[in-house]
Amino acid sequence: MDRTRLVGVAVPLGALRGSEGSAVGEFPDLERLALFCRETGIGLIQLLPVNDTGYESSPYFSLSSVALHPLYLRIADLDEAKGFKDKAALIHAEYAGQTRFPYLKILRAKMNLLREIYVACAEEIRKKAGSSGDLGKWIVGNPWVTEYAVYRRLKEANGERSWKRWERHSKIAPEEIRSLWDDPELRGEHLFWAWLQYVLDGQFGRAAKAVSDAGILLKGDLPIMMNDDSHDVWARPEIFVQNLNAGAPPDMYAREGQNWGFPLYDWDAQEADGFAWWKQRLAVAERYYGAYRIDHVLGFFRIWAIRPEDASAVLGRFLPYNHIGTAELTGLGFDKGRIRWVSRPHIPSGELDSALREEAAGEAEVREWAHKVRERALIRIGDEELWMFRDEIRGERDIMALDMGRAATAFLLRSWRDRMFFEYEKGKFSPTWYYRDSRAYRSLSDEERWKVDGLVTLHTAKSEKTWEAQGQKLLAVLAESSKMLPCAEDLGAVPACVPKVLAKLKILGLRVVRWNRRWELEGNPYVPFGEYPEPSVCTPAVHDSSTVRQWWEEEAEQERFSGFLGFPSLPRGYNPGTAKAVLSKAASAASRIRIFQIQDLLHLSGRWYDRDPGAERINVPGTCNDFNWTYRLPATLDEIAGDADLLKAIAELSRIPRAGKTADQPD
Repeated sequence: MDRTRLVGVAVPLGALRGSEGSAVGEFPDLERLALFCRETGIGLIQLLPVNDTGYESSPYFSLSSVALHPLYLRIADLDEAKGFKDKAALIHAEYAGQTRFPYLKILRAKMNLLREIYVACAEEIRKKAGSSGDLGKWIVGNPWVTEYAVYRRLKEANGERSWKRWERHSKIAPEEIRSLWDDPELRGEHLFWAWLQYVLDGQFGRAAKAVSDAGILLKGDLPIMMNDDSHDVWARPEIFVQNLNAGAPPDMYAREGQNWGFPLYDWDAQEADGFAWWKQRLAVAERYYGAYRIDHVLGFFRIWAIRPEDASAVLGRFLPYNHIGTAELTGLGFDKGRIRWVSRPHIPSGELDSALREEAAGEAEVREWAHKVRERALIRIGDEELWMFRDEIRGERDIMALDMGRAATAFLLRSWRDRMFFEYEKGKFSPTWYYRDSRAYRSLSDEERWKVDGLVTLHTAKSEKTWEAQGQKLLAVLAESSKMLPCAEDLGAVPACVPKVLAKLKILGLRVVRWNRRWELEGNPYVPFGEYPEPSVCTPAVHDSSTVRQWWEEEAEQERFSGFLGFPSLPRGYNPGTAKAVLSKAASAASRIRIFQIQDLLHLSGRWYDRDPGAERINVPGTCNDFNWTYRLPATLDEIAGDADLLKAIAELSRIPRAGKTADQPD
């Protein structure tokens, strides 16, 4: 395996400004970016996913695991667009001056023009789609496109609604998809979507070759999970588990965890056909990339599974998991009543009344609302001032559907989550993420807590062996099925088996400087850059985080981090000098690859600072708006390449030796 040390740049493709009149980055713009990288010593370009996401701007909500996004197509370069170049230029001219690109407006304008071009050139395109034509041969070589084209036509006919809401064809067999594709009356509509993918593949393929010819490694991003509303889940439901949602457990940044709403994989079903679906994804990606990022690699070991009845991820559980059985709880001395106590919420009357006082006008209103809440959501335990949820309340969504007001709803949700174990199947229990904070755990004696903790530790250890075996098997399939360099995004609650498996399979891990700390030690010291593992990717920021500048000015412990860097007098305000100090240290990391967001590199020059550091972010997790995923460079690539100070600073960055080595020592 090539162990060449590289400095890379991470950039969303749509952020590129190829020319003054460009409204959004397109595949051909990668060629100009590659020249910029070659001039500055950057050896790698990392992209966000470029799959078709339809009218959803997040690149992680793909409608297809393999189809490319029409947003990134340069219409003017199409052979069929000879008479439409002025119209293509008008689309860019209308939106070129905006700070962030208006995703929906540009996409709709492009799709309308592509439809117009397709209609005008229908006869010519149909000829190409014949058995001897280039398009026809391409379709035969890419059989996935028939599923995709039929799905896209049906989705459009159904007002872009999820396939689960279609009146017809929501459940479909492979032979029915083929029948629809072969229907002569629908041929033109299906061919439109196939033609689009054909020309997108051509443009991206040529751009990727130009990047490679420039000596630059192009790195893609393969999200582990698939959007529930995708042609993959629609056409191949048998390889997915659709009665659970994937997500991530709670952490310091998301107290309720993350519920992505994506289906899980049925790994047994995928193994039965030799993991054909994953191999297809890798084969298509390998046309363009020399390396790829495995998003949320932890999901190959175990995934945080959430019931569809819950909106948050608090009561999720890891799958697979060595469940705790009723007999084991009985062995701890818990009878039937105490098992109910530790696995189902119990609500004292007084707590409900106290919560309602936050919103009620007086005691009379408290009593009125308390009566309504108990009548609709709770049931009393005998004659005690203690209540449980009614059986018809199955999860958080049922609670929210009661529409009982802010205070009552918030209280009921807190209460619903307050349990030590969750019984997800009869007699099968898993510990909740916050089980030590539960009312039930706090009520136990010290000895009982010790026994419970021991039981949880035992089952976690047994589960970890399962996770290691599963991760080893699944990731080996990926590693052995492609020549691309695999790089894992291994952030979050990382089991001890993960780094072992990654090292064994020669998959690079990820180290984000601000989070790469010795969390088990007092004070959580930062890990010295010279101690970063060689088979890893080091980065000071990612697309979901603040930029280094915003982190420094709004989030960082400045004095402490300055001392760690060895520059104790760094100014509080971020400037090119601060950027050089931080980025140069990150560039010295022992990691094989050091990647910087393009915004962070631009801060090495004083010319490219936005007044608002937050305006330079790519995404703010947990928010849904027109801001996310629409970042644009502050100038064209040519203008940025004309900044001699910036080019010099980046070039110096790319030559920094590994920490602990002198400049004349080989890496």
